[in-house]
Amino acid sequence: MDTGTPRRPTGLPGLDEVLHGGLVPERAYLVRGGPGTGKTTLGLHFLAAGVALGERALLITLESSETQLRNDAAAQGLDLSGITFLDLSPTREFFAQNQSYDIFSPADVERDPTTRQIVETIEGLKPQRVFVDAVTTLRYLAPDAFQFRKQALSFVRYLVEHGATVLLSSEPTESVPDDDLRFMSDGIIDLEISARHGVLRRYLSVSKMRGSDFQGGRHSMRLTATGMEVYPRLVPAAHERPFDPAPIPSGIGELDEMLCGGIERGTITILSGPSGVGKTTLGMQFMKEAATRGERSVVYAFEEGMETLLHRCDNVGISVRDMMADGSLHVVEIEPLRFSPGEFALMVRREVEDRGVKIVMIDGVSGYRLTLAGDDLVMHLHSLGRYLKNMGVTVLLVNETDSITGDFRATDIGVSYLCDNLIFLRYLEMGGELRKVVGVLKKRLSDFAKTLREIEVTCDGVQVGAPLAGLRGVLTGMPERVRHDDPPRG
Repeated sequence: MDTGTPRRPTGLPGLDEVLHGGLVPERAYLVRGGPGTGKTTLGLHFLAAGVALGERALLITLESSETQLRNDAAAQGLDLSGITFLDLSPTREFFAQNQSYDIFSPADVERDPTTRQIVETIEGLKPQRVFVDAVTTLRYLAPDAFQFRKQALSFVRYLVEHGATVLLSSEPTESVPDDDLRFMSDGIIDLEISARHGVLRRYLSVSKMRGSDFQGGRHSMRLTATGMEVYPRLVPAAHERPFDPAPIPSGIGELDEMLCGGIERGTITILSGPSGVGKTTLGMQFMKEAATRGERSVVYAFEEGMETLLHRCDNVGISVRDMMADGSLHVVEIEPLRFSPGEFALMVRREVEDRGVKIVMIDGVSGYRLTLAGDDLVMHLHSLGRYLKNMGVTVLLVNETDSITGDFRATDIGVSYLCDNLIFLRYLEMGGELRKVVGVLKKRLSDFAKTLREIEVTCDGVQVGAPLAGLRGVLTGMPERVRHDDPPRG
């Protein structure tokens, strides 16, 4: 991270994080993208941020009129007061009548009124920030590609040499690329729109930044009622704090005995099993115990509503309402297709970094997968989980398996390698009754009991019984009693 280089914030905290602080002053940057990707909105944020810092800001519009830009900004809640406009939006007739246009050629400063307007504005205002929307319009004013490149380079140099940090918007097409503008720019920010599985997603990426480091890759973004928001891609290695990996008990003596004291802080635990077996309730038990220690937890409910969760916990003696009231628990209902992975990761980060959350439960993994809209589930879960582990946060992932009984499978979606601990629950048919058992399949940081125990969710809470003995075939879901005279199998 370039801590010694002065920066100009863009007005978008997420983008500033991607750029490691903002833009280097007195350089020119290109914002590229198709129609509706948010180029103008980004430029307006950039100028408004300058005004807020007491800097002089100028918008040179070559396409949309000042009136249209102000109306669009007002609809997004953007305050453009303090920004100077230079409206050079010409008509088609103007382009047709101006076959040659040498910007800032000394002779043309006196001859051409448009050039004179630009020069007089720059000389009088001495702006520290300039946004040119859209610089590709100048192509219509040049007789050929060579002249356009020469004129655009002259234009940009003029602005930078007069002390401005310049943002240029470009809308390239297959027939009219903007390679020349990319070459002359000190930095390039690309905006794109992608539609996958019927979900519209917006992304931002930085492909060039002279004299400055930046965070690569695609970053989620959104155009909202208040402008643009950028959600930086989560880089776990950039976040870490010391913590004590001591065991965290569940408060259920028999389960803690199976876990040799509990699950360690800063680990990922998968709670796996079929529908209705008690996975979420067991996870809430860890949060109930955390509340008694004065720790804060958060549940991201992807698969059931708030009222359902509250009602279910009320019925088993877990006072979620009281925990929410005293601030020890935050329950967040997530509509899966509403948020991108980047938005969700930032939501989690705010809980951890701003509110000191110690336990995070994602309920469940299948709902979280919908949020990805076709992206790689394991990659995103790995990144989020690694970040939380680095921050000393204990993670509970509720994973639903398809099979009720039959051959045992820990998970159905290949995420078991991500976890440090795997606690499974499953149904058994015993004596014509449906029973539930709990077992520990994996624990990286300590030993664990290899036995299975019956588990019940009652009005008094979660009850775990003694180890099951004298049975075989438990993992098939249909165990049978072992007779003393039976020969051992295998």
